[in-house]
Amino acid sequence: MKEQIISVLEQIRPFLQRDGGDVEFVDYSDDDKIVFVKLQGHCAGCPHAQATVKGGIESILREQFPDGVSAVEAIN
Repeated sequence: MKEQIISVLEQIRPFLQRDGGDVEFVDYSDDDKIVFVKLQGHCAGCPHAQATVKGGIESILREQFPDGVSAVEAIN
């Protein structure tokens, strides 16, 4: 599952990089089905970071893996 998540994140990264940001996969919890990511660059300090994580990254991952991803959480 981790490899599949990383593959989708690789497809998302160019969109974040256009705005000077980036996303790094940190971990995946099999028990809770939560993906942990770290925002980098402009995304790390952006006031819209939570919207990027929930409305963008989480939405895409939940669409790709409806039974495999319940949430995405950004960590520092």
